[in-house]
Amino acid sequence: MENFKTFIRGSLVALLATAALGTTSGCRLFVDLHDPAMDQVLDAPVPPELRPGSELSMVSLPSYRIEPPDLLQIEMLKLVPLPPYRAQVYDVLQIQVVGTLLDQPIANYYMVEGEGTVNLGAAYGTVRVAGMTIEEARDAIEEQLLKTLRNPVVSVQLARASGTQPVTGQYLVSPDGTVNLRQYGTVRVAGMTMVEARVALQKHLSQFFDSPEVSVDVLAYNSKVFYIITEGAGLGDNIVRVPITGNETVLDAISQIGGLSQLSSTEIWIARPSPAQYGCEQILPVDWYAITRGASTETNYQVMPGDRVFIAENQLVTLTNGIAQLTAPFERIMGIASLSFSTIRAGQTTGRNYNKNRR
Repeated sequence: MENFKTFIRGSLVALLATAALGTTSGCRLFVDLHDPAMDQVLDAPVPPELRPGSELSMVSLPSYRIEPPDLLQIEMLKLVPLPPYRAQVYDVLQIQVVGTLLDQPIANYYMVEGEGTVNLGAAYGTVRVAGMTIEEARDAIEEQLLKTLRNPVVSVQLARASGTQPVTGQYLVSPDGTVNLRQYGTVRVAGMTMVEARVALQKHLSQFFDSPEVSVDVLAYNSKVFYIITEGAGLGDNIVRVPITGNETVLDAISQIGGLSQLSSTEIWIARPSPAQYGCEQILPVDWYAITRGASTETNYQVMPGDRVFIAENQLVTLTNGIAQLTAPFERIMGIASLSFSTIRAGQTTGRNYNKNRR
């Protein structure tokens, strides 16, 4: 009996929701259906800023704001350590010298070897530069060359810093809204646009680099989704979470679940959360036959982040399932009773046949 009451209440809720939708879109407030005033439904015109886009009148989504668990691609465009930088083992220096021996030029890249020295060639020997600034390294190299050359002009630049870890890579926005840049620490990017995130990263990395330049892009849009909810005709509802790209319509959404099931009706609508100042949800009824059989685009709405595409159940199927749930216990009892009766009769028949054979 309790199951039957639940079924009746569920059917009443579905019928009231369908009746409340009507044929026009608007801002509607669904009251508590358990309240005596459950017949109260508020209809109001759609505010201009909430008018929905559709198949032939798509609107651009607002500036994308990063949220967990988006995947970011961060590119370090300029990677220059903060001055004064001191040369370390395995750094690479670009050394160019004017006024060298004709058969022993110095114009190449030189690695700081394990001993902290650079080898300038057989004619000039080695120079210790580890721990020196670039200017100090230039002076040390010039001093070494003066032993062989009359008036060398030396230029030294840092080509590659071995102790500087690369920043470029893919980064997952963690649940606390930050990206982990490994040895450079964490930076909060949640709620920021691409431009704001780039500025935040450059400001943070300026602690380690001289005027860093960074580019940021979203590699995987994981945080912006919409939902497809299919009523199960008394057998449990189904919810599918779908990432959004900004170009999906109602038809695109329903194609994600393979179309309407045998449990579904053609009563479909979009429930769209609205800003708090409006105090209610925007309900957009979908004319399924018009957009499928007639190629009408008016109600083939553009799906927005956070939308709930709701597919109502088929009432006849719901009624059938409700009756089946109501009668199932009695069918089980009758089945058990029938089996017991058959077992008893079979036992009696076997006993009579046994006694007859003994005679």
